[in-house]
Amino acid sequence: MAILERIYIRPATYDRIRARWLGPAIEQYVVWLTQRQTSRSTILRAVQTLEQFDNFVRARGAQSWQDLPQHVAPFINHHMQQRNLPCLTKRNRGTILSQSRTPVEQMLRLIVPGFVGTTRLITTRPFEAVPGFWSFLEEERGLSPDTLRGYIHCLRSFDRYLQQAGVTDLSTLSPAVIRQFVEEQTRTRSSSLRLQKATGIIRVFLRYLRRQRITATDLSPTLERLQHYRQAKIPRSISWEQVRSILAAIDRRAPIGKRDYAILLLLLTYGFRANEVAHLMLDDIDWKRDRVCLRQRKGGQATTMYPLSPQVGAALVDYLQNARPKTDHRNLFINTCSPYGPMRMHGVSHRAGVYLRRTGVTTPRPGSHTFRHTCVQRLVDADFSFKTIGDYVGHRREESTHIYGKIAVETLRNVALGDGEDVL
Repeated sequence: MAILERIYIRPATYDRIRARWLGPAIEQYVVWLTQRQTSRSTILRAVQTLEQFDNFVRARGAQSWQDLPQHVAPFINHHMQQRNLPCLTKRNRGTILSQSRTPVEQMLRLIVPGFVGTTRLITTRPFEAVPGFWSFLEEERGLSPDTLRGYIHCLRSFDRYLQQAGVTDLSTLSPAVIRQFVEEQTRTRSSSLRLQKATGIIRVFLRYLRRQRITATDLSPTLERLQHYRQAKIPRSISWEQVRSILAAIDRRAPIGKRDYAILLLLLTYGFRANEVAHLMLDDIDWKRDRVCLRQRKGGQATTMYPLSPQVGAALVDYLQNARPKTDHRNLFINTCSPYGPMRMHGVSHRAGVYLRRTGVTTPRPGSHTFRHTCVQRLVDADFSFKTIGDYVGHRREESTHIYGKIAVETLRNVALGDGEDVL
């Protein structure tokens, strides 16, 4: 049975689609979506948009598929105008824009050679022309995929800035241009730690340019080393009452709620990092021995085994039986929207931040690390040794745990909420 017959019930419907000028392209696109395990409702909505696109381009006199890219922007404007934009919220406008643009551009990538479009599609890394740079990072330095994504994000900003500044030949790179880029990053990056990481990445790149003799001198010393003091900030932990309110706010009737509830329990119970949660596999849950095996640790640390608590186990069972999409991926946590791929660390952190903001909990940089800090702080308040806590949450240095012991968080909360005479 052909793919359209499996999607549509009425023969007249798929006969109408095949009879269109773009019929073969639409059917090819539907096959591509099906291979990516896209939901039927999403496919139906995409095909409806493509039928409208077919009507639009035929009315404008398109003669070949090679002519289609020039009609994309006019079609999107026409489609948006038909939806009565002044009456829509900003969020709804963004949804309609995505629904009108994404199917068209995805289909054109399949049928028009060389077409890229404007939707988010990262196909190349910045500075691919620099010989061996990314191999150097992957093989010589042994950077993890998550760390490489940070390099890609930062160097893409640097590459974009150089293009705007008219620097097309890296051999002409000057200290003045580099300092101007850092000044721009200082204005846009809210955290001194993020700025420190960005300048460190640029410094590695500049050293490599000198190593390959692309630049005449080593330009990395022109980047000033920013000071970041380990004990300068307090932990981002929240009270246990706030934790209860966050967990209670999760709608566990929905599949996404079942998944997010299990994720937050893992963050709170074991102090896992976002990337550690994202890398958990189905085989890492040992149901016979009631254990959780954590293999992907920061810095390549040894595999760690944790006891599977009854509450975490019950949440995982509920998610696996009633919410996890059917997919061939072995990752424990899967995106709830098609295509059903594994969650990434940024997705885990984002979902944690969603519930912090939804319940009105104020904390700097709301995300998964807030729950990790809360787990560690609770262990400190329970008088566990720093060595024990550090081993439990995977700190490579004992100094990383000391920051949680420099203040008595619960005592200070009591002072802030009351007159404080009983605790002073």
